[in-house]
Amino acid sequence: MSTVPSTSPTSGSAPAGGPPPDEAPQPAVAPAPSPSRLASLRPLVLRLHFYAGVFVAPFLFVAAVTGFLYAGAFQAEKLVYAHEMTVAKVGDTRLPISEQVTAARKAHPEGTVSAVRPSPEADATTRVMLSGVKGVDPGHSLAVFVDPYTGKVRGALEQYGSTGALPLRTWIDEFHRDLHLGDTGRLYSEFAASWLWVIAVGGLVLWFSRRRALRKLRGTSGRRRTLGLHGTVGVWAAAGFIFLSATGLTWSTYAGANIDTLRTSLGQATPSVSATAGGEHAGHGSSATTGTGAHGVGLDKVLAAARAKGLTDPVEIVPPADANSAYVVKQVQRSWPEKQDSVAVDPTTGKVTDELRFADYPLLAKLTRWGIDLHTGILFGLVNQIALMALALCLILLIVWGYRMWWQRGRGSTFGRPIPRGAWQQVPPQILVPAVAVIAVLGYFVPLLGIPLAAFVVVDVLLGEIAHRKGRSTPAPDPAVQ
Repeated sequence: MSTVPSTSPTSGSAPAGGPPPDEAPQPAVAPAPSPSRLASLRPLVLRLHFYAGVFVAPFLFVAAVTGFLYAGAFQAEKLVYAHEMTVAKVGDTRLPISEQVTAARKAHPEGTVSAVRPSPEADATTRVMLSGVKGVDPGHSLAVFVDPYTGKVRGALEQYGSTGALPLRTWIDEFHRDLHLGDTGRLYSEFAASWLWVIAVGGLVLWFSRRRALRKLRGTSGRRRTLGLHGTVGVWAAAGFIFLSATGLTWSTYAGANIDTLRTSLGQATPSVSATAGGEHAGHGSSATTGTGAHGVGLDKVLAAARAKGLTDPVEIVPPADANSAYVVKQVQRSWPEKQDSVAVDPTTGKVTDELRFADYPLLAKLTRWGIDLHTGILFGLVNQIALMALALCLILLIVWGYRMWWQRGRGSTFGRPIPRGAWQQVPPQILVPAVAVIAVLGYFVPLLGIPLAAFVVVDVLLGEIAHRKGRSTPAPDPAVQ
């Protein structure tokens, strides 16, 4: 939720230069009732929320800004590349897929055909993807856009990923994911995702543990108003932050690998259609190609076989990888209602050798697919993208308000003092021990949460011990001098 926590101010005033009364320990006028076991967690949550916010906020800020840009990139892409993505005039009859691919190969004979996406709508072009093209990133492909009615090539652009991201969206996507620093840069986004849910949950605990009177915005000013804005917006956006954190981790470097291993062990991995060509003719003649991606019976018969199995647009045709492989035709619509069915077609007979329906995916595989598509703004289209932009904007505001509260806590001349250490000592063992066990398990599966948290605890304990020893070695002041 928020990135820099704070406790709520009270109606009293604080001594000049000291912390506000809500954060300074107050002298007990009368013996207070012993707090509940759960209430004893609040100081610890406050300390964790504060430090996590201070140190993770810069990473979250970058993720929020780049995420905001990425959510808007889908609509920007349609405008920037309208010439390539749409036809000049909708015709009456479309050319066979094989002729469209031939036209693309005449304009761009380099590389090999890696996939074909037939025009999914009346005014959309067909994409012919080429791999191994000089000057194109090895992990990307060159998409050649062909008018399905005339066979005219309307352009060629570098394309990335299963969503068919073109250069603008690809650049923003990579900026959001790794800051264009490769695998090393991916650690920043995984670090941010690992801590976002911790900060959000901590903020919720702090907000709901406060008295109702201290949550009001009307009639407040200064730090208390900033705190109210910070908390109110954070509470409303917390569920979205937790969702973004969880789904972002599913394809991260380390936590993502652990999640994949766990899903596989539970039999919940994402399945794939078998691309092995069947029949006694497998491996004989299926590798014949004209350089247009046509093997054996050809693209048009393969597409017709997939259509007969109910695979409607949009689809992608992947040619056989070798002499023993089949064509794979898969639906690529990841917006709601999703179309993710796929079939394998024998290149020598044109018969379907294997089918895979999205309805047959394991539950966790479906949830992962939906979660990633919702995270990236695909599942519900424009509405999804607007919601993501709103969440990103909320996170940016929360970070700014969080640092502002920290500054106001120092009376506007410096940042305030850190939350006092030693909060864990107030937690009863019945709660502390299970909490430590849960954190240890989470830290194992999410190492960019566990390792920094362990490092913080070690450093904090060492600093506390150093301060304690200095205090013992310093002579007590002489009362006569005071």
